Amino acid sequence: MSKKKLAILTIITAILLDQVIKVYVKTHYALGDGIEVFSWFQIHFTENNGMAMGFEFGGKAGKLFLTLFRLVAVSAIIYWLVGMLKRNVHNAVIVAISLIFSGAVGNIIDSIFYGVLFDASNHSVATLFSDTPYGTLFHGKVVDMFYFPMWQGNLPEWIPFIGGDFFTFFQYIFNPADAFISIGVALLFIYSKQAFPKEEEVLKE
Repeated sequence: MSKKKLAILTIITAILLDQVIKVYVKTHYALGDGIEVFSWFQIHFTENNGMAMGFEFGGKAGKLFLTLFRLVAVSAIIYWLVGMLKRNVHNAVIVAISLIFSGAVGNIIDSIFYGVLFDASNHSVATLFSDTPYGTLFHGKVVDMFYFPMWQGNLPEWIPFIGGDFFTFFQYIFNPADAFISIGVALLFIYSKQAFPKEEEVLKE
């Protein structure tokens, strides 16, 4: 398989998987609902207006800025991916950049379109293509659902500042798009010499 086909296949598969899971969760769970798959892995439906892992950012204006910033970032990622496709880099680098691109696009779709595609998820299951959408274009909420509370308990007293506090690891709820971005970044770290070659290596190629 050529690197171009590998990139296209990775992008299409990742974006479809992300959106299918999000739409399923939106149309089968009310906000705050979920199921326990294992004690350390739960599906817990939540939404956020801002950044990955549930962080918030500056209200509606911040939300719009973040969405526009993501669009610019996606353009830069496309340029980077096209440049890498022209070089003889490891397939893992192509997959990594494709996953980062897919994750960014997945969350952009939520941010731009979900506000006009779904009604509210509060206390009821959302309806796709609703006549009474919960938001406006560019002000949709990002859907999160993966929760891994691997350990919960009080931290030892000797730990500075947070000793004795109740702590959950891993406490953040995230979605497939976030996972794809994290996997892509991890692959870039592992294959950093291929992804970020020195100038003289680029000239040799």
